[in-house]
Amino acid sequence: MQTITWQPYHEVYRHHHASVVGIVRVARHVRSPELHNRRNILVYLPPSYHNGRKRYPVLYMHDGQNLFDHVTSYAGEWGVDETMEKLSQQEGLEAIVVGIPNTGEMRLEEYSPFRDAEHGGGLGNQYLAFLVNTLKPIIDRDFRTLPGKRYTGIMGSSMGGLISLYAFFRYPDFFGFAGAMSPSFWVSRGAIFKYAEAAPFNPGKIYMDVGTRELGDSPQDMQMQRALSRRYYASVRRMKRLLVQKGYRPVHDLMHIEEKWASHSESSWARRLPDAVRFFLQTTGHGQVGNGTGSVKRET
Repeated sequence: MQTITWQPYHEVYRHHHASVVGIVRVARHVRSPELHNRRNILVYLPPSYHNGRKRYPVLYMHDGQNLFDHVTSYAGEWGVDETMEKLSQQEGLEAIVVGIPNTGEMRLEEYSPFRDAEHGGGLGNQYLAFLVNTLKPIIDRDFRTLPGKRYTGIMGSSMGGLISLYAFFRYPDFFGFAGAMSPSFWVSRGAIFKYAEAAPFNPGKIYMDVGTRELGDSPQDMQMQRALSRRYYASVRRMKRLLVQKGYRPVHDLMHIEEKWASHSESSWARRLPDAVRFFLQTTGHGQVGNGTGSVKRET
């Protein structure tokens, strides 16, 4: 196993306009034998982490450069650190969050297990093998985690949402909850639907969401964009129906959120993140039980 040095965030990213709050550690150039590449790994630690010996659930999140800091992001930030700090202070909900940055031009390749004739993809299994076989053992070794599947989740948006749902079924012994925000279920002509339908039932929790204006709403091409948006959120509804048929109970095991007028953007995902975290953590035994309510429209 690799020897890792975890540094404070501001020792690695020395820009003056960093917006990170709380405790974030960074490991530089973590090697992936599965993908033959390297990337930095970011780890957010809960406020109470250094006050005792408690162990914590872990949420693995894709597009790590967009999670904590608007300076390192390429499309805006999620504000994961601010959200987790607030949930800890106000509701007692805490978890370790592992941010896995994408590798730029290889993002779609790594985030899809299915080869798409037009867009590529196909390295998703190697990427998940990196998470499960290389990264998770490092995180469990170096931090006070609850390593069991019940306390281990995976989450992302768009292509990151696709690979998260796939991971939930591909590695049922590792992931007990998964979050798919505005998921790209269209990849490879919707191959994820057949995969999810055929996969064995994995006891756990699935969160999915979508906006009603995923593809935009500009005056120049409003009609086409709205039609594409309807097709986008229809695919998420279709997956919800499939998952219900598999045995996932709405609200209990499966949370599906539609946000009116929301677009395909980091700001939309940041807005919906607190509900997702509440849904994941409310039965882990860490913190108070969240009520799962919010200002967005739900279909259950």
